[in-house]
Amino acid sequence: MGNLPSILPSVLAERYKGHANRIHELAAGVSEAQFWKKPFPFGNSFGHLVLHLTGNLSYYIGAQIAGTGYVRDRPKEFSDSSPPSKTEALNRLDHAVGIALGTIQHQSPEDWSAEYSGVGTDARNRLTIFLICESHMQHHIGQMIYLVSEFQRPDPR
Repeated sequence: MGNLPSILPSVLAERYKGHANRIHELAAGVSEAQFWKKPFPFGNSFGHLVLHLTGNLSYYIGAQIAGTGYVRDRPKEFSDSSPPSKTEALNRLDHAVGIALGTIQHQSPEDWSAEYSGVGTDARNRLTIFLICESHMQHHIGQMIYLVSEFQRPDPR
């Protein structure tokens, strides 16, 4: 495992890129209206999940590690009554993923264990927050898959 510091950035970057690509693939299968629709009385719309993932990456990696100055409004990620277009929401996600990718590439082997803190997380080092954010994306992709499958179900009428 002596080469872990050289492998880690590429593995993490591939995971983040793969998640972003999967979100785009799933989003391609829904209309603008479906993107913002909640088909169930519980949960969130696909679009609000995209806003949430954008906010998550922008705060935990962008603001807290890369120093972007991003200020998060987490409740608005789920309740924005005037959300951006589907295209704009996905572009914002791509920007946040791009910041995460750039930040990953700029970590030295010592940076991974650097102290970390952020509101709403118990991560104590940078590696932990990168892993938490990656698994958080995977979790919400699962919800997005479920939403897309609901939109593709034939209408029983």
